[in-house]
Amino acid sequence: MASSASHDIRDTLRGHGLRATPQRLAVHGALHDLGRHATAEEVLDRVHGRVPGVSLPTVYAALELLADLGLASRVQAGRAVRYDPRADPHHHLVCTGCGAVLDLDAEVDLRPALERVRAAGAVATGVEVLVRGRCAACA
Repeated sequence: MASSASHDIRDTLRGHGLRATPQRLAVHGALHDLGRHATAEEVLDRVHGRVPGVSLPTVYAALELLADLGLASRVQAGRAVRYDPRADPHHHLVCTGCGAVLDLDAEVDLRPALERVRAAGAVATGVEVLVRGRCAACA
């Protein structure tokens, strides 16, 4: 029996007129199996052998699509982009020592920043707090 998460992604993809391809489903499943902020390369390692014909560009395309559809989050962690299986609004700490990305569940009033965006005539498409510092292991 398929999991609830696989039904959700199938429904979301189809709701946007997209196919629920084996590659997309495998990438989504691998990201959730890893259960952490993962690079595309780490997701590829997890998917490799499960579905034929999955390459790094395929994984990047699937991860970007998942992020665009709100099924994952994209986190700019220094030079690397990591993908978070957690798609709900939350913030992150990026360790400048080891590169780890940690979730931060904190209430932050972002209204003043968004008001400044609107005052500048711009439109915000997303907002999060990204804290740079050292994780407990590196501190």
